[in-house]
Amino acid sequence: MRAKWEREELKQGTWQIVVTEIPYQVQKSRLIERIADLLTNRKLPLLDDVRDESADDIRLILVPKSRNVEPAVLMESLFRVTDLESKISLNLNVLDKDGVPQVMDLRFALRCYLDHRHDVLVRRSKFRLGRIEARLELLDGYMIAFLNIDKVIKIIRTEDEPKPKLMKAFGLTDNQAEAILNMRLRSLRRLEEMEIRGEQKELKTEQTALKKLLADEGARWLAIDNEVAELKKKFGKNTKLGARRTVFEDAPTVEEVPLEATMPRENVTVVLSEKGWVRAMKGHGLSEGSIKYKEGDEERFVFEAETTDKILLFATNGRFYTLGVDKLPGGRGFGEPVRLMIDLPGDAEIIALVKYEPEQKIHFASTDGHGFAVKSEDVLAQTKNGKQILNVGEGVKAASMTYLQGDTIAVVGTNRKLLIFPAKDLPEMARGKGVILQKYKDGELSDIKSFNLKEGLSWASGDRTRTETDIRAWRGERAQSGRLAPNGFARNNRFE
Repeated sequence: MRAKWEREELKQGTWQIVVTEIPYQVQKSRLIERIADLLTNRKLPLLDDVRDESADDIRLILVPKSRNVEPAVLMESLFRVTDLESKISLNLNVLDKDGVPQVMDLRFALRCYLDHRHDVLVRRSKFRLGRIEARLELLDGYMIAFLNIDKVIKIIRTEDEPKPKLMKAFGLTDNQAEAILNMRLRSLRRLEEMEIRGEQKELKTEQTALKKLLADEGARWLAIDNEVAELKKKFGKNTKLGARRTVFEDAPTVEEVPLEATMPRENVTVVLSEKGWVRAMKGHGLSEGSIKYKEGDEERFVFEAETTDKILLFATNGRFYTLGVDKLPGGRGFGEPVRLMIDLPGDAEIIALVKYEPEQKIHFASTDGHGFAVKSEDVLAQTKNGKQILNVGEGVKAASMTYLQGDTIAVVGTNRKLLIFPAKDLPEMARGKGVILQKYKDGELSDIKSFNLKEGLSWASGDRTRTETDIRAWRGERAQSGRLAPNGFARNNRFE
């Protein structure tokens, strides 16, 4: 659900945003406090101020930093980080008709609702049949009393216990006799045969219809269909009661706004810990001791950047996610979980974090040995949901990603087999599964790296870096199996 807003023109070509409605259950005071905090922390580069001018109606004023900013772009930036946009989850963990809890999908929940309506119809019809039978019994008694009214009145007036006398004299049931005795004599005289017979006829017609309904399942579902149609007439979207208070529409697609013109350029060090806590610490050249982690957590990715940069996150599900460095939490504390900033599925993990470099190529690979290269511009994501670039199938994950920085590609598998082939054999694509880089009988792809053939292949070995210049034994063609890695190769079967 999104807040409703409109652009309000001011003098000298300026304008402001007026928010007239906020999402359901969102507290206005907390919403304003959240926007103010983001302004203080410089996480809203397009917004200059927020004011509350509400009276009986909501009126929140959002002032842009520049009149050149598009209102839709400003609002999209606010929707992403504030409660001007909120989500309400539908949790169908419910009890079925037998009292058994289960999680239903929408179709099954609707099926259970219809089954409930069917059950109600049957119980309601049986109950009504019982009431009709009871009323017909009394009407039969009234008819007997009407036809023998003088004798009935005499028995009631003269007998100390008229009930058994009435039952014996006219063959009445206990209920019939009790109903006659409970009537005033004046009412008894007023009994009219036509009224009794008319009511009997109506009740018997209804009784016959109910019995047919209970005997025919198709007729019962037709009755339910009519009931639902009546509900639609009463509560449909075109009625006063059923008219929608909100609207369904697609969110506008807006381009990411360059931040250079709206915020200062500052040096920061981006840190992502092993457990997924991200932050941007001020300055470059930070010592290892100055970067603290939560207890049980440790370093995963650390690199230097500027507040105007973007960072690319690559996950095991083959998606790229994009974050602005200025939107990262500050260096005080341990940061925030990166999953709060991107819609990363619970079964996916971040395997690479790099600074976005325009006009570069990125290569990556999946655990089944497939991969390709892509332009860095093509992986930029505009939403928290990221951008699917590498298609991974069932049981397959993205394994590695780096910038293409040489004329040769090296891939290594968990079986410790290494294959080296020319980078020109790696195709460039925009999206897909890619081509086979290395084949495996046992094991899967562990890592991929690009390098210059003349400089040799390097890999991390403890605190040192080893370089192998004679790599003829491992050179081959793409999609071959390769040979066992040289002695001293990293035990984790990775280049870095």
